[in-house]
Amino acid sequence: MRRFGLALALVLAASGARAQDYGGFGRGDTPGSFDFYVLALSWSPTYCETAGERDRRQCSAGRGLGFVLHGLWPQYARGFPQNCAAVQRSPTPQAMDVAGEVYPSEGLARYEWRKHGTCSGLDPTAYFRAAREARLAVTIPDDFKNFGSERSVAPIEVARQFVTTNKGLRPDMMAVVCTRGRLQEVRVCLSKDLRAFTACPEVARANCRSPEITLGAAR
Repeated sequence: MRRFGLALALVLAASGARAQDYGGFGRGDTPGSFDFYVLALSWSPTYCETAGERDRRQCSAGRGLGFVLHGLWPQYARGFPQNCAAVQRSPTPQAMDVAGEVYPSEGLARYEWRKHGTCSGLDPTAYFRAAREARLAVTIPDDFKNFGSERSVAPIEVARQFVTTNKGLRPDMMAVVCTRGRLQEVRVCLSKDLRAFTACPEVARANCRSPEITLGAAR
C-alpha cells in the first residue's frame, strides 16, 4: 500500500499545475487526429443526487447503478478535441441499439456522440461499438458492485483497487475524480486501438486530492 501511495504521489506532483488548453494546442479539431482515448466511468449515485428528477432513465429507484459509462473521449497528450463535425451525423436506430448496451440513457449517448464521437473519425455505430469495447476492457472491482449503503473511502484506495483488478493498469494511466467530497468518476486511458492501457500524465493530474471521499449508495 505504501509503495502504491508513493507511485500515485509522484504522478500528482509531475509537471506542476500548468493550465490546460482544451483546444488541443493548435492541432485543430480534426476527426481521427488524437493520441489516445479516455474511458470515463461515472459513479451514478453522485450524478443522481443532483440530476435525479431530470434523468429518470438513469436515476429511477431500483436501477441499482454504480459505475456507468460516461463516455469514450479522444484525447491529445495535452488537451482534447471536441465537437469536430461542422455538420452532425445523427446516430441511426442501429447505432442507438449499440449505445443502449452500455450507456445509462439515450440522451447521454447522443450528447457524447456530438461532443466526443465526432472527433473519433468513426461513424456513430462504429463509435458506440468502440465505447462498448472500451467499457468491456476495464473490470470494475468487486467492492464497487452491489453497493447498497453509503460509505467513505480514500481516493487512493479506489485507484489501488482498479490497478489491482486490471492487469497492466498503473496509477499514471488513470484518475479518480471527485466533486464536493464525493466520488464523481474514474477515468482510464486506453490506446487508440483499445488494446492496452496507456500513460496519460495530464489526465492523471486530475486525481482527487481529498484524503477521503463519500460513495453514495446505488438507488
